[in-house]
Amino acid sequence: MNWNQLLSAKRFGQENRVAVNEHEIRSQFQRDYDRLIFSSPFRRLQNKTQVFPLPGSIFVHNRLTHSLEVSSVGRSLGNLLSEKLNRSKKYENNPYIDGIGNIVATACLAHDLGNPPFGHSGEEALSHYFTHGEGKKLKAKFLKQQWADLCNFEGNANAFRLLTHAFNGRRKGGFALTYSSIAAIVKYPWEAYKIPEVGKRKYGFFNTEKENYLRIASELGLPEIKSGIFARHPLVYLVEAADDICYQIMDIEDAHKLKILSTDETKQLLLNFYNKTEDINTLDRIAETCEEVSDINEQIAYIRAGVIGKLIKECVNVFIENEKQIMAGEFSSTLIKEVPESSKLAYKNCTKIAISKIYNHRSVLEIELAGYKILGTLLQEFVEAILNPNSFYSEKLLSLIPEQYSHKGNDEYLKIMSILDFVSGMTDVFALDLYRTIKGIKLPDTY
Repeated sequence: MNWNQLLSAKRFGQENRVAVNEHEIRSQFQRDYDRLIFSSPFRRLQNKTQVFPLPGSIFVHNRLTHSLEVSSVGRSLGNLLSEKLNRSKKYENNPYIDGIGNIVATACLAHDLGNPPFGHSGEEALSHYFTHGEGKKLKAKFLKQQWADLCNFEGNANAFRLLTHAFNGRRKGGFALTYSSIAAIVKYPWEAYKIPEVGKRKYGFFNTEKENYLRIASELGLPEIKSGIFARHPLVYLVEAADDICYQIMDIEDAHKLKILSTDETKQLLLNFYNKTEDINTLDRIAETCEEVSDINEQIAYIRAGVIGKLIKECVNVFIENEKQIMAGEFSSTLIKEVPESSKLAYKNCTKIAISKIYNHRSVLEIELAGYKILGTLLQEFVEAILNPNSFYSEKLLSLIPEQYSHKGNDEYLKIMSILDFVSGMTDVFALDLYRTIKGIKLPDTY
């Protein structure tokens, strides 16, 4: 792979249109970012669970604030990488090297767009209907590639679908983002049926969008390593690193606010990222600042900000050190796993604590269990209705689906995909209200 081909301002679905002059106020990659910021799917993330239930009196992260923070970190990672690439003077004739920060920031904004309500249990709930629920009896109707999609609903693949699929009433090319911004979100560049072969539970695009991905891979020169398995776009590693940094570090801070972790425990988890010998000046400065600032939450935020800055520099250094392997599609690790030993051990310790004390906290488990029941029920109701649309109940139920998600054809796979589009796009609150309504637990609000 080479940067001259990997960085492209060509827009998906608008390939024949001439790009606006790059010297205007906004670059093509900045336009991508702005287009997502003002979009409905992005706004809906404010009412989707990140880890903890949506906040009451104490504010913790939702999908929207998480995505904004990941995007901020991603922009810093991208800008630092472009600075180092420019310093090498190997790419001084490439007009898009300076746009890497915007590309990564855009991809970070989009990385969770396809996630359903109620955190990661939402994905499991949608899959469970086909693997163990009533949907299991439908298996004979579908090709193996299609059935693999249904049995392994994947937020990453759904994000790619949201960005590239032309929903009813929408323009060709979906969001019509640049090829590079779209490619930078595809962490797992293969289909669901390849899961056993690659040994990972995740994948990057549904069978419905396979041709879209192949067109992008061809345009950007992303090599096919094995049949149906492609090399990542190099900037995916930065998007992944931004997500890794934020969700682990910010979950620790949220857990402190919710008093799941003590102040001393939280500080120590963060200070472990520093080497007591090499980072002595930094540690002294942290101690001085904590003496000056009496607000405990501000102390934690200050230490956390320093840790994020440290990890940004270390991850970009890992990228530069492994650039040859990355560009050859041979780098099989993640940037966060290859940072210096003190940071690596501290990150592993944060992961251990997160699993034992945060992700298994009662409040997290309760929202996941509730979401499992709600989404499973909604999927069952709407799938049965769309496959048997002629009854009175089915007609009324299907009339609730927005026009952009309706499917008028006879292809049952595409019909079910339209239902998954509808259900996965719901906010937590909307899903709960609709569940209560169709189960007869509550009447609709009066106007």
